[in-house]
Amino acid sequence: DADLPSLSTKEIQTEGSSEAAAQNQDKEKHDEENADQKHDVKHWTVDRIKKEYRRFNIDLAPKLLFARGELVELLISSNIARYAEFRAVSRVATFMDGKLSQVPCSRADVFANKTVSVVEKRMLMQLLLSCMEQGADSPEFDGYRDKTFLEYLNTKNLTPIVKHYVMQAIAMATDKTSCRDGVNRTKHFLNSLGRYGNTPFLWPMYGSGELPQCFCRLCAVFGGVYCLKRQLDGVVVDDEKCKAIISGKQRLKLEHLVVGQGHLPPEIVASAGEEKISRGIFITDRSIMQGEKENLTLLYCPPEESNQEPVTLIELGPSTNACPQGLFMVHMTCKRTTNAKDDLAYVVQKFLAPNALEPNVTPYPTDGHTQTVPEKSHVAEGVDSKDKNLNHLKPHILWSLYLNLPASDIKLTDSAPKNIHLCSGPDLELDFDFAVNQ
Repeated sequence: DADLPSLSTKEIQTEGSSEAAAQNQDKEKHDEENADQKHDVKHWTVDRIKKEYRRFNIDLAPKLLFARGELVELLISSNIARYAEFRAVSRVATFMDGKLSQVPCSRADVFANKTVSVVEKRMLMQLLLSCMEQGADSPEFDGYRDKTFLEYLNTKNLTPIVKHYVMQAIAMATDKTSCRDGVNRTKHFLNSLGRYGNTPFLWPMYGSGELPQCFCRLCAVFGGVYCLKRQLDGVVVDDEKCKAIISGKQRLKLEHLVVGQGHLPPEIVASAGEEKISRGIFITDRSIMQGEKENLTLLYCPPEESNQEPVTLIELGPSTNACPQGLFMVHMTCKRTTNAKDDLAYVVQKFLAPNALEPNVTPYPTDGHTQTVPEKSHVAEGVDSKDKNLNHLKPHILWSLYLNLPASDIKLTDSAPKNIHLCSGPDLELDFDFAVNQ
């Protein structure tokens, strides 16, 4: 469906040997012009990206929904789902043996997978059924209450590939994840399979910020009134109850105050929270994992060293309305240890090329869903063959943004008015369950 330029046109043939040479010259010139046009049209520049700015939709707090998660059930029961649009995550990926591969999620995918042997498939299915049917409270896990999920898997005589799939793709666990948490994550993953697609995840079209707007629309149906472009300048408290707020020169009476963590009066904040979130947003010229069609990809990256944190990577294509045709949007999120750029560096270096193509590198098609890999001869000389193979497969970063956000671990004091309700910001979890429970 890509809007590609025409690579050739029909030429009117004339008779006579005297005109043959001229026609051949014209044809060669025409082919050269078409080749130049092909590269010029598909080459992304700063000006071209700026002209397309209305087609970018950048989410500062991207999250996914489990297909059978609490938010999906809430959207259905409240009928708010009619206001929202979602797209199923089409691919869960993992990095194994130096390359990215797609994780078989459903039973059909497991048995259709050619990289896993029949014995390994049986091991995987038995383990998954055990986690799904029995749960973390089952006697099966009595001896592992104070042990890690990895220690439990080591007792099952699993092959490295099966253990890798369970740890890094299904449970999305680290070496420190407790057995109970690992089993619960696995069960949560499996319970959401098969409802809306081959993976258990949904992506909200236009980003996470669209969901509060959907709830606001329903609130307006029942008489909710919104005052836009107003700020919270003060809170009026009387008899241990919030009576009103001050906004500008106005006093607005209220029964309940639902407020974000950034607008809370410091007097009622017990703990400002110590955890921070590191975020990275990247516009790239191709997908991190090539395919015949555009995919919405989720990738969990476990830490490689003790001082690193696991990183969640979500890659969005044009069909999600996050970017124009020919580009991809990559979101990375992890717990902050130093700063966003340093925290995400090991993942950025592994999957993305930090610099744009060199002038002597021939541009390659990026406007289609299936991108062509450049020839090895296009890679600059002086780089060893291993780096050549990695670099020419990596997407190039055309634009990037690093930022740190406060995590939602803020707590109110015991003396805080009971009719003030805290609405926390983003947390490190992949889904919205924390916000729903709050």
